[in-house]
Amino acid sequence: MKYYKKLIGERIYLSPMNAEDAEKYVEWFCDFKMTDGIGKSSSITTIQSEIEWIENNNKNGDLNFAIVDLENDELIGNCGIMHIDHKDRCAELGIFIGDEERRNKGIGAETLRLLLDYGFNYLNLNNIHLGVKSFNERAIACYKKVGFKEYGRRREAYFLNGKYYDHVFMDILAREFEGDYIKNKNA
Repeated sequence: MKYYKKLIGERIYLSPMNAEDAEKYVEWFCDFKMTDGIGKSSSITTIQSEIEWIENNNKNGDLNFAIVDLENDELIGNCGIMHIDHKDRCAELGIFIGDEERRNKGIGAETLRLLLDYGFNYLNLNNIHLGVKSFNERAIACYKKVGFKEYGRRREAYFLNGKYYDHVFMDILAREFEGDYIKNKNA
């Protein structure tokens, strides 16, 4: 696949998504270990629907990226900044690591730092938030590690495998974000 190094970090870079990756995304979206954590286990994704989504994903102002290994250009996952409100300077963030071998290795935290650096220092956002299921303790720990704070819960709002879980809402402000993570900055 052909990727472009939009945001470069230490071990990964973020690239515009490639429609040729649709089959890999469908493979990941058929894996309950991945989809349970992002709330997509009750969805069916086809190659055609994924190609259409990839080809149209940035037309509404959302900024979605492929997460790619810097050393070998291998696709690892997906992330993005969505629902951007330029007036109030707020947006939502989403991420998943599709490659199970890459989970729990700091890739998620590095990806989040790149997105936050981009969101706060290039898009001039002030507040970036996300939602996560309460059982996804690994993701919650990762979000806290990079500076997100819980600001609310919608109790028992997510049904999975016969049980209800809370939907946890977290955010981070520009003044709370520290660091310079994008390595290919010019200024």
